Amino acid sequence: MPPRGAAGFGNQISDFTAAGYRVVAFDRRGWGRTVVDAAGQQTGTGADDLRGLLDHLGITRVHLVGTAAGAFVALDFALSFPERVRSLVIANTIGGVQDADFLELGRRLRPPQFDTLPPEFRELGPAYRAANAEGTRRWMDLEKISRPEGPRAPAQPMRNRLTFSLLESIRLPALVLTGGADLYAPPPVMKLFAARIVNSEFLVVPEAGHTTYWEQPEVFNRAVLNFIGKH
Repeated sequence: MPPRGAAGFGNQISDFTAAGYRVVAFDRRGWGRTVVDAAGQQTGTGADDLRGLLDHLGITRVHLVGTAAGAFVALDFALSFPERVRSLVIANTIGGVQDADFLELGRRLRPPQFDTLPPEFRELGPAYRAANAEGTRRWMDLEKISRPEGPRAPAQPMRNRLTFSLLESIRLPALVLTGGADLYAPPPVMKLFAARIVNSEFLVVPEAGHTTYWEQPEVFNRAVLNFIGKH
């Protein structure tokens, strides 16, 4: 589950398909091509939406990959329906965790002024922005179309109140991955997740920002394929 709609996962879809996997990338409610009524209540959860999609497609178990806000849903799904998950990959995410000390850490890392900065500054690493003007432009174009025009719809609720103690109940094989230059989820933050998910591996991609899958797709894809190939 990419954070800004399935269109941003093009490099992953092609490489994972070439490796022999069936790839399903979907737009969460309020993102990409999934249209919602911004004024209405968002019924259901992302985890329930994903379960419904898998049921509709006749898919019993999956290797589940979620990045950034998409990983909130991936964690919620893995906790709610572990029998449907073969392996779990969460990347570049704060995970939706609600522990008070973790929320305070987030406020120290991202003061109120942070949200006023351009999205490409917040999400793309400086090395990528400096070296790849065309890739930066394409990411900005996708970012602009990832949300429908008009007021934003409220976020969907979660099935679980996510806490680090709850994450300790995950027994699935997991890969926890982030970029060395991620302003949202720097390595020390993601290490907190790896420490609580018992059967996890941890990987840092140097110089990548909050969009490792976009900035360094070869490294991201190789790491994910190597991991899921073991499970």
